[in-house]
Amino acid sequence: MVSEEPEASSALASKNQSSTPVLKIPPSAEEVITPALENNLTPPPIFKNNSTPPYPSELNRQRQDDQYSRFLEIFKQIHINLPFHEAISQMPKYTKYLKDLLTNKKKLENLSHVTLNAECFAVLTNGLPKKISDPGSFSIPCVFGDLFVKHALADLGASINLMPFSLFKKLGIGSLNPTHMSIQLADRSVKYPLGIVEDVLVKVDKFIFPVDFVILDIEEDVEVPLILGRPFLATSRAIIDVSNGKLFLRVGDDEVTFSITHSMKNTLAKDDSCFFVDVVSDDSSFCLSDFEKEFSTFCSSSLTTESLQGSDESSYCLSEFEKEFSDFCSSSVLPSESLQEAVLAASPTPYYVPYKKVYEDIIFEKERISKSSYEEPPTLELKELPEHLKYAFLEKDSKLPVIVSAYLTDTQNDKLLLVLRKHRRAIAWQISDIKGIIPSFCTHKILMEDNSRNSIQPQRRINPNMKEVVKGEVMKLLDAGIIYPISDSKWVSPVQVVPKKGGITVVSNENNELIPTRTVTGWRMCIDYRKLNDATRKDHFPLPFIDQILERLSGHSFYCFLDGLSVYFQIPISPEDQEKTTFTCPFGTFAYRRMPFGLCNAPATFQRCMLAIFDKYVESIMEVFMDDFSVFGDSFDRCLENLEKVLERCEETNLALNWEKCHFMVREGLVLGHKISAKGIEVDVAKIEVIEKLPPPTNIKAIRSFLGHAGFYRRFIKDFSKITKPLTHLLEKDAPFIFDDSCISAFESIKEKLINAPIMIAPVWDLPFEIMCDASSFAVGAVLGQRISKNFHLIYYASKTLTSAQENYTTTEKEILAVVFAFDKFRPFITLSKIIVFTDHSALKYLLAKTDAKPRLIRWVLLLQEFDLEIRDKRGAENLFADHLSRLDNPFIEKLNKKSFNDYFPDEKLLLVNTSTSPWFTHIANYLVARMLPKEFSSQQKKKFFSELKNYFWEDPHLFKICADQVIRRCISFDEGIDILKHLHEGPTGGHYQAARTAHKVLCAGFYWPSLFKDAQAFVSRFPENWPK
Repeated sequence: MVSEEPEASSALASKNQSSTPVLKIPPSAEEVITPALENNLTPPPIFKNNSTPPYPSELNRQRQDDQYSRFLEIFKQIHINLPFHEAISQMPKYTKYLKDLLTNKKKLENLSHVTLNAECFAVLTNGLPKKISDPGSFSIPCVFGDLFVKHALADLGASINLMPFSLFKKLGIGSLNPTHMSIQLADRSVKYPLGIVEDVLVKVDKFIFPVDFVILDIEEDVEVPLILGRPFLATSRAIIDVSNGKLFLRVGDDEVTFSITHSMKNTLAKDDSCFFVDVVSDDSSFCLSDFEKEFSTFCSSSLTTESLQGSDESSYCLSEFEKEFSDFCSSSVLPSESLQEAVLAASPTPYYVPYKKVYEDIIFEKERISKSSYEEPPTLELKELPEHLKYAFLEKDSKLPVIVSAYLTDTQNDKLLLVLRKHRRAIAWQISDIKGIIPSFCTHKILMEDNSRNSIQPQRRINPNMKEVVKGEVMKLLDAGIIYPISDSKWVSPVQVVPKKGGITVVSNENNELIPTRTVTGWRMCIDYRKLNDATRKDHFPLPFIDQILERLSGHSFYCFLDGLSVYFQIPISPEDQEKTTFTCPFGTFAYRRMPFGLCNAPATFQRCMLAIFDKYVESIMEVFMDDFSVFGDSFDRCLENLEKVLERCEETNLALNWEKCHFMVREGLVLGHKISAKGIEVDVAKIEVIEKLPPPTNIKAIRSFLGHAGFYRRFIKDFSKITKPLTHLLEKDAPFIFDDSCISAFESIKEKLINAPIMIAPVWDLPFEIMCDASSFAVGAVLGQRISKNFHLIYYASKTLTSAQENYTTTEKEILAVVFAFDKFRPFITLSKIIVFTDHSALKYLLAKTDAKPRLIRWVLLLQEFDLEIRDKRGAENLFADHLSRLDNPFIEKLNKKSFNDYFPDEKLLLVNTSTSPWFTHIANYLVARMLPKEFSSQQKKKFFSELKNYFWEDPHLFKICADQVIRRCISFDEGIDILKHLHEGPTGGHYQAARTAHKVLCAGFYWPSLFKDAQAFVSRFPENWPK
């Protein structure tokens, strides 16, 4: 818009020649410059060559360059011949240049480039080695007495040798020595070992090493049950060759080599595949033959006492092991069914050791593994539902309930339950059903600002009731593995307990009417992360517009409103950032593995994650706003098909839905505070009931709260700005708080209009839009709608109060201002559509074709040219939606303060000849006056210079330019331009306009400089009242 201002000013200039200073170009200048430029010759001088240039300061630099060139010529002759007389006379002048040469500010000649051959380049860069993929982890086979361990992990990152307690019991190698050690694992969780067993003999190939093991009560890994850390590697004098994938163990001069490529039966995969057992199919008998062969060989081999005859320390554990091992070898191989059960039973499950530190009266129970709802359906409390909803069950005995529409037929209900049973793993009934979104798919990171300081806050006092809430929440999160104990975090935040709303329930109002709403059903433990949020770099991922989501949702026959279960707890936190989420409570300090509430970037992360999951379906079959997922369809079958796609996508990404907040195949529902149905968009009755019961405000804070709640539904209230004018007047600075009759009337009127709010429809893009506009002395209003089947349907109400300057507009200006406001407000709807504007001011129809009008009106008319509009006259009495604005008086009339002129000119300077800096047009003025051209100009610069020169002429003592709109304007320097901007923006006639308007006023005043619009934008941005609202 800024770039179009000069063109716009051309139209204004033709009608306002008297207000713009216009100078005629001297005929001699035009006759001399034009032929020279046509023949690509250097333009001859317009004035005599002996004329003094208007800016002689430019000659100083040219003289210095000439003198320096002469100095170089003399300096180059020093080694040949230098006359003594010239050396004496010129040397004082060359002192400066000698100093520049000595300080490397100037050089005698340019540096030359030397090309290196391939051999020199290879020597200097040393070459780059070839990249090699991960060779895998190093594991070695070892023997404990008669117990053979095929894979023991050799880990340089482990400072201890670790053994599970179950393996220790199998070995039976004596008692444990107590220890006060605590172990921090890679996931930041803290474990407490049961003890240490010392001098356990471990046989590796032909060597036997004494090893000290730390015994930890963890589940034994199926593939790698042991970790041999740095103490073992140091004892065995291990050498690890990562490039060749080999591990060398040495005792004396003997050496044993292990190859990592033989650590698995199959060859190492070339990709990043992870080997694990997910499901064992029925066709598993094909592997039994190989298993029998190897197992029989293993049972017949002698791995018992013969291999450890010299180890008396380990002989006491052989008897028990030989007894059990011989019974196992004598048994037959498991059949396929038993093999499946054994493998599935042995698969590792998440295991979390509870925090051993006990605070006050909390006692953590022994860790238990929670079963999912599919394995053991929980017993749930079923609340009363509205009449259009009912419960259905996915399992027998009323287990695994879901909420569906009560108006479905038996056939439709069976189809729906069939789909829900098929994808029931997408629905969660308790927190143990949450698996968590795959970390590689989405991970929350907490990036800190530079120079941020750590914050460790103490715990806060909480009453006994809230303390029980915190205790239950901590236990629940510990059982689910969402948090873990921590003691060394640099960030610690306190807890806070807030009310939590549950699913839809039915309540009765004063008129005994049943209203569906979400009531407070419990408490939520939140963390006060304000200190952490202040030091966090903000994520500016945008959230969708609520009104656009509602418009796309409305007008469909069937809906499925879905909601996630503890959705933030489904997104993992990056391991290096988990300690930053540490919180303190009466029971200890804990950190989150999953994303908690209260982090400033959590909404952006979650919205980005949801859009990544449902990117193929958003706006086509569903809408996503945070954890609210709305699936829609024009028929039952289409909506059911869309629902199946969404549930399937939830299963693929481990996204769990909350059964209590999911409503399937309903005709209407609450979305983002609005009621959505095939009729359109309505207000939420439950929220209106709350607003209706509000007492009149008694202070400024109460007025702001009321206007904030009512403003959420302002699109449903016609003339919202006009009605709330008495209330907003009380919010003005230094305004006395007098809640008079007009304020009470406005307060009651807003509540009445909310109760009787109309139904808004979604726009039909194939039909033209109709806009009704009207203006009063202090406000403008507009209504957007469409005519469907000869009936007018509402889409949007809009209104605004006028500023003190706008209240002084004429009637015509206010009427067209209402039209401009409506087009600006409804631009997302009406762009590229046919618009019909109804107004009771018939003069507006002729403004579009009027050629002479005020600049303000012409500018507004130009703004409307991009739309395909038609203005129709309609009597004010028939303009029911917007006209009554013009029939009310404004009770608040502001008195104009008398302005006095200041005839002191602080910027006036007498006898000023030159300034510290030359203006931008110095070269142009010097050439036009004295034909002086800078010698450093290249041929391209000269060509550009002469191309622009034809638009300038000199009229002593000023330079003028013929602008693109053929208006002659005076060229001024940048410093003068700032003063002019200040005068036109802040002066008595300034008006504090935006940048484009201020720059336009400068052009109309007859001034020009190249960076006019850029300087205007920088100057205006310093004033908060000009910032975008």
